[in-house]
Amino acid sequence: MCLRTGGEDLQTPVLDVAIVGAGPYGLSVAAHALAAGLEARVFGRPMQAWEWHMPRGMLLKSEPDASHLGDPDKRYGLDAFRRYSYGEPIPVETFVAYGKWFHAQAVRDALDESTVTEVGTEGGLFTVTLSSGACVLARTVVLALGFLPFAHRPSALAELPPEVSSHSSDHHDLSAFAGRHVAVVGAGQSALETATLLVEAGAKPRIIARTKALAWNETPNDQRSVLARTLAPRSGLGAGWRSLVYAEMPGVVRYLPKATRSHIVRTTLGPAGSWWLKERFDGAVPVTLGARLEGADHRGAVRLHLTTGRGKVETLETEHVIAATGYQVDVGRIDILDPTLRRGIRSLGPTPRLSRTFETPLTGLYLVGLAAAASFGPAMRFVHGCDFAARRVTRGLVGQVRKAV
Repeated sequence: MCLRTGGEDLQTPVLDVAIVGAGPYGLSVAAHALAAGLEARVFGRPMQAWEWHMPRGMLLKSEPDASHLGDPDKRYGLDAFRRYSYGEPIPVETFVAYGKWFHAQAVRDALDESTVTEVGTEGGLFTVTLSSGACVLARTVVLALGFLPFAHRPSALAELPPEVSSHSSDHHDLSAFAGRHVAVVGAGQSALETATLLVEAGAKPRIIARTKALAWNETPNDQRSVLARTLAPRSGLGAGWRSLVYAEMPGVVRYLPKATRSHIVRTTLGPAGSWWLKERFDGAVPVTLGARLEGADHRGAVRLHLTTGRGKVETLETEHVIAATGYQVDVGRIDILDPTLRRGIRSLGPTPRLSRTFETPLTGLYLVGLAAAASFGPAMRFVHGCDFAARRVTRGLVGQVRKAV
C-alpha cells in the first residue's frame, strides 16, 4: 500500500502510466507514451528476458525487417542500429544490444530497473510496489510481461524435481550440460535450436516429439517474380495474403469470432525449424518422433514413459529433460497482480478479450505482447507486433488519463 499524508496530499508522485516490463513491447509503449506527452515510467531491466532466458548463440527466427521496436517517428528501427540483409539471421546478443540502444535513444531516463513485486489499487489509482519496498502511484498500468510468466510445462513432467526437469526458457548457458544426456521435448524452433546448441556445447541431446515428421521453413528468396509477389506478398509473418492481414491488420483480427481467432493463433506459423538450422541439426541430433509423453519418474535417472503411434509403451532414460513446449497464456498466472485484480481479470477466462486499445475488463489496466495474442492475433507473439500495440495502447492511455485528471 502506498502511504498518504494528511488530506489529499500524496507522499509519492502520480504517474500517468506505469509500464511493467522493459522488453520490446514495454520499451515501444514507453517511446510512444512519452512522445504523446504522458508522464510514463518503465519498470524492469531492459531486454532482461532476451538476455538471460534465451540460449547463448541463438539466432532470431524473425527476418530483420520484422524485428524493429516501435517509436512514433520510426527513427530507431533495427536498421538504424545495424543493417541486416533479408534472410540474414540476427544473433540474440545483437538484438539485446539493439534493445538497450533503443532504450537509450527513445526512452532515456524514464526507466527504473527495479523489479515490480505487486500491482494493486488504492483510492482510484494503481499502486506499483517495487522490490526496494518503494511504492509508485499510477493512473494506468500497462503489463508488458513478455513470455516468461506463461511458460508451458507438460503435466506428464509434473512429478520430476526441478534439478532434472526444466523449460527451455530457464537456460542461457547450455555448456552446463556438456557430457550429459538431455531429452528435449518439442518440435518447434525452440526445441530444434536448443538441441542443436546442446550438441555444440558438448551435450548428448535427443528430440522427443508427437509429430511424425519435423517441419522446416523454406529458404527465403528476395528475387521472386512479380506474379509470385502478387500471389503471396511478403509480411512480417511470412508470405501470403492471410499472413499479410494477420501481420499488418491485427485490429481486424480482433473482430473475428473467438473460435476463429483461437484457431488462427494456434495454427499460424506452427512448429517448424528455421532453414538456416537444418544443416546443423541433421545428423547431429537423434530424434524420437510419433511419441506421446505419458509420464515420467526419477529413480537415479529420469525415465520418460512414451506411447508410440502403434500404442506401444516405451521407456527412455536420460539425465535431464528440457520442455521446449512453448507458452500458454493464462492471466491468472500473472502473480504480480494482487488477488482482487487477478480475480477480476481472470473472471472472463484465461485470455479475456481486450478492447481495441488493449484495455482489459479492468478500467485502466492494459495488456500487450503475447498476452494480447488471443485478441489481436499471431502478430502479438512476435516483435513485429510492437509498433501496432504501442500505437493503439497509447491512444487508449491518452484518453484514460484525460478522463482521470
